[in-house]
Amino acid sequence: MDSIPAFKVVLFIIFLFITADASTILPHKIFNVDNYGARADGSTDDSQAFLRAWNDACQWRGRSKVLIPLGNYMLNSVTFVGPCNGEMIFVIKGTLRAPTNPALFFTNTWIGFRYVDNLTLEGGGYLDGQGAAAWPHNDCSKNIGCLPLPISLRLDFITNSRIQKLRSINSKNAHVNLFACNNINISHVRLSAPGNSPNTDGIHIGFSNNIKISSVNIGTGDDCISMVSGSQNIVISDVFCGPGHGISIGSLGRAFAKEYVMHINVVNTTFRNTQNGVRIKTWSPSSPSLASDINFQDIIMDNVNNPIIIDQDYCPFCSPTGGESISQVQIRDVTFRNISGTSSSKVAIYLQCSRVVPCHKVKLVDIDLAYREAGGPAIASCSNVYGASYGKQVPSGCL
Repeated sequence: MDSIPAFKVVLFIIFLFITADASTILPHKIFNVDNYGARADGSTDDSQAFLRAWNDACQWRGRSKVLIPLGNYMLNSVTFVGPCNGEMIFVIKGTLRAPTNPALFFTNTWIGFRYVDNLTLEGGGYLDGQGAAAWPHNDCSKNIGCLPLPISLRLDFITNSRIQKLRSINSKNAHVNLFACNNINISHVRLSAPGNSPNTDGIHIGFSNNIKISSVNIGTGDDCISMVSGSQNIVISDVFCGPGHGISIGSLGRAFAKEYVMHINVVNTTFRNTQNGVRIKTWSPSSPSLASDINFQDIIMDNVNNPIIIDQDYCPFCSPTGGESISQVQIRDVTFRNISGTSSSKVAIYLQCSRVVPCHKVKLVDIDLAYREAGGPAIASCSNVYGASYGKQVPSGCL
């Protein structure tokens, strides 16, 4: 067989180069917010400069990088909207500061991203929510109709994306919120606010699928990580939580429609000086809902008030007697495995399930929890729960 002429080989290579996806060949085009008028003086609102940089980057047919250099940038509420024409990288090297004017507090988002595919948020910079100015305005613990304070970083309808190497401090509300997202990786992120700051959840997840959270340090005033209705296929690993309220599934059942959380895996996590460790909470009374296929494994508790807890009487606005265990949320297929450490309360395991729909297929495997104070060993308290225990059981007598 005759060999292919060299010029045809060259033409074929040129053809492949020309027809290949530009986003895989071209370097990132950089859109520096300073070139769009950002002042970085810590007091001038730079929101419009950020939006102009984003819009140009989003329209670029290739790989785009929005760059926030070192400096102090003040931003009012701003949302970056897609879809975009290529991969988007949002690099925060400086510090973004939220407003402290009370007239700007009552909105649900400080920095938002919507309808973007293949987004990366990174850079080693800070999101400073300046929450201390807003926390006194939070009356949600006693007012069911309270006005919202802004979430520091809100991702809605984001797919195939990453958040990495960022820090959020002193959020007015939650630090990070994921809604209707798919295939998101969050890693090497640090989220911090005082332990008494209200409703400052670390990462809050709802109606999202295929979420991975790893190598994250969270110390805040509410749940370190919370998963509410629509959360499924969530993997949480190598997380340090404290202070805070632990890692929570729920609360579930407050809405009139059926809610669900399923396929949750929490592994290799440490809790220190937290109100709770691993928790499932449902409203009582509630709508019929489901929490299933949940695994908590290889967890260390250090001075945790409620290391292992299922609370189906959750109702912060009810009378002190709660909802009297009439939650209609079915909890099943839950495993607590290889959990050890110390409890700051005598009741180290508290499984309070619904008398209407008891918990089923709950497993306790290799549990070793000691009570830190005088007054005897730790105890377990369980009701309306069916399952089994295996291996070491300290405290014992629950299943």
